[in-house]
Amino acid sequence: MDHRLLQSVGFWVFLFSIDKKFATEACEAGCPCGGRLDRADYPRKPRGGPKSLPREYTYRLSFCCRREGCRKRVTPPSVRFLGRKVYFAAVIILVAAMRQGPTPRRVQELRRWFGDVDARTIARWQVFWRDQFPQTSFWKVARGQLALLAELATLPLALLVAFFRNGDPNSRENWRQLLVFVSPITITGGLKREVSR
Repeated sequence: MDHRLLQSVGFWVFLFSIDKKFATEACEAGCPCGGRLDRADYPRKPRGGPKSLPREYTYRLSFCCRREGCRKRVTPPSVRFLGRKVYFAAVIILVAAMRQGPTPRRVQELRRWFGDVDARTIARWQVFWRDQFPQTSFWKVARGQLALLAELATLPLALLVAFFRNGDPNSRENWRQLLVFVSPITITGGLKREVSR
């Protein structure tokens, strides 16, 4: 898979348009209390994207209830951000997947392409995908939507295989489908880890 798509400003503009659609839907739905929502975006300092990415694309779209006494925050899902992680979601998925198979030289190349990602950070991403993500209620329900050809131990590579199986490995559309699929985990409570009985 070619990393250049993830270094293209146009790719992140494309993903931002998807996040704006999620934001519009969340705003139209309003607050669970029935109140209207006001824009309350918050800045992020995401890593791994192109250096020339305009500042407006680094904000996490969010809302705050206008009703006095409520003021709850409503943050829609995102295809750009993976919860509170610092790196962009696509970068986390790609680097963690590529770490499963490439040589140490390839890992160094990935680190160079997406910023000097610390080896401990990559290790945390791998623990998330290998140990934590498969135990979540989200994954237990959502994996039924996929005909995964790979073992769970290869997450997130298994997701890349599932979404890029029938098309161009550098396609925006394949990335869109994958990132929309995992977008529910980008909001509070999206993972809802279950305790095994």
